[in-house]
Amino acid sequence: MNAPLNASSQDAVARAALQARVVQALAQQLPAHALLYQTEDTTPYECDGLTAYRQRPLVVALPETEAQVQAVLRSCHALGVPVVARGAGTGLSGGAMPHALGVTLSLAKFNKILKVDPLARTARVQCGVRNLAISEAAAPLGLYYAPDPSSQIACTIGGNVAENSGGVHCLKYGLTLHNVLQVRGFTAQGEPITFGAEALDAPGYDLLSLAVGSEGMLAVTIEVLVKLVPKPQLARCIMASFDDVRKAGDAVAAVIAAGIIPAGLEMMDKPMTAAVEDFVHAGYDLSAQAILLCESDGTPEEVEEEIGRMSQVLSRHGATAIAVSQNEAERLRFWSGRKNAFPASGRISPDYMCMDSTIPRKRLADILLAIAEMEKKYQLRCANVFHAGDGNLHPLILFDANDPDQLRRCELFGADILETSVAMGGTVTGEHGVGVEKLNSMCVQFSAAENAQMFAVKRAFDPQGLLNPGKVIPTLQRCAEYGKELVRGGKRKHPDLPRF
Repeated sequence: MNAPLNASSQDAVARAALQARVVQALAQQLPAHALLYQTEDTTPYECDGLTAYRQRPLVVALPETEAQVQAVLRSCHALGVPVVARGAGTGLSGGAMPHALGVTLSLAKFNKILKVDPLARTARVQCGVRNLAISEAAAPLGLYYAPDPSSQIACTIGGNVAENSGGVHCLKYGLTLHNVLQVRGFTAQGEPITFGAEALDAPGYDLLSLAVGSEGMLAVTIEVLVKLVPKPQLARCIMASFDDVRKAGDAVAAVIAAGIIPAGLEMMDKPMTAAVEDFVHAGYDLSAQAILLCESDGTPEEVEEEIGRMSQVLSRHGATAIAVSQNEAERLRFWSGRKNAFPASGRISPDYMCMDSTIPRKRLADILLAIAEMEKKYQLRCANVFHAGDGNLHPLILFDANDPDQLRRCELFGADILETSVAMGGTVTGEHGVGVEKLNSMCVQFSAAENAQMFAVKRAFDPQGLLNPGKVIPTLQRCAEYGKELVRGGKRKHPDLPRF
């Protein structure tokens, strides 16, 4: 007589049976090379840029036509199987982490720039087009696409739409939301859907604002119409050093208070400056406690006037040294360190977790000093780089994922940063999304009623909850458990925040 199967064996049998059904259904819709289900083929898809959390998908589909995308979605909907859309996999919040019993829908093959219209100053592109490729295609026309995440050489426009990505120039030119006119794709049921319009406005509710930043939970993006802007005649960058992070934070607020909106206003603390200088040799002041990069662009006359005004403000607020780029090569050198902050951090630590909270600009120094105390508390290093102009923080917590205790402390450290940011009047995310990384922190920022409203919006588009389930919106049960954990551990630092 055969021994009875234990629970894990039963789960494995059920998973194998489900996989067989899904493969059989999708094999009728996709060519053999576009359907992956063997372990060695699906393992490369087990995570996005948040490598601390991994999960192999049941199946990976790589459609090549819109009809195939539609067919995959319809088949999965009929089977009740979850679908997780994936672009380049550069996301940092686990938004593209697979579902164990679902299909990962890779859209990497949708990589064509369909049309660049110099008169309308728009580009119609497929979702898998790299962010930087849009600007490269528009450059001969004197145009470019403004949002420029640090991962722009690899990240895709579809992923940018999902996370509402920004970049170092988002202060002046806005996030993805402000630079997109239309998003086209399919619902979970495989029905075509269009958000926005070619015109500056569309009739009815502003569903485009709902779609951008929805992290693949409402629809699968296939095509995007983006705005292009004229390339400025000139751009120059100020590199200012400060011997105190509070002076640097106050200088950021003072620049904005003076009525100046720089093309970019970024800040790096001393640990980050040391990491990137060793990597790219940008000429940073290694003695400074913080460095500001302030860029001006426009006509030569506009740039000259704005650089002068910013230099005066920075000097008045304690800058110990100010350097202004004299040519394009020097400007790019100043920015090279900021643009390479993430790979530079990877050289000094086995792993890092990049957080993404946003705070009021006037609290920049407060949060940096709070993070310094957290480093002592959790016994982990943290290097800071962020979009100072709009208060979007990117603390990089350095740890070793092979050490379970370090991972645990890293998670606690990150949650502490997020909860402290909310207490300072901020939010848990700016441009990286919630994904799986910030689910617990969403319980801190939003009440049960607010989370219920967000679930209601998702149900309106995806009644069965098949698109990217288990992400972004925490369940009431999860929030209740997290609340109990905080109380049990005596970790609730901010009693004025929501309780569950």
